[in-house]
Amino acid sequence: MPGQATEIDADNPEPRTFASVLRAQQGMVFSIAYHFLRDRSAAEEVAQDVFLQLHRRFDEFETDAHITFWLRKVASHRSIDYVRKRKSFAISLDYAPAPSTGAEPEDHFLNRRLQSLIASLPEKPRMVMILRYQEDLMPEEISSVLDMPVRTVKSHLQRSLAILREKIDRSMGDVR
Repeated sequence: MPGQATEIDADNPEPRTFASVLRAQQGMVFSIAYHFLRDRSAAEEVAQDVFLQLHRRFDEFETDAHITFWLRKVASHRSIDYVRKRKSFAISLDYAPAPSTGAEPEDHFLNRRLQSLIASLPEKPRMVMILRYQEDLMPEEISSVLDMPVRTVKSHLQRSLAILREKIDRSMGDVR
């Protein structure tokens, strides 16, 4: 029966159950979806879909690391799919609640502006940026999660950072 695996992972002496994995990983899955979609209810919908899929396949996973990798991958792809299905996706950062992932930076305007600029990137480069700078994954890990070559990941990162710098410079004018 799915969700009742009792295998013990070497890193975790407790038996692995679906409920324990859900508790341990729900923040990460929601964070990926929320930072990509910038919509709490959409992120909850994506996270629910991801965990439903996990529940159906729970007995196929051998280690906690495999589950974590799979969850990142599916959360990333489901978030991109969610946007593609809703062509009229609108980003309203003024009304979006901030995720509870830690302390806010001192400059709230800069934080909102940066979130808006990242949200303006195309889907795949945006997800690459979120996985790199929000989830702190290395390009090789992002490559595996998104099924793209490492060079493509690095290219997305380089181009996205250049685009963001250019947009920030344009919006701030010649301050220097």
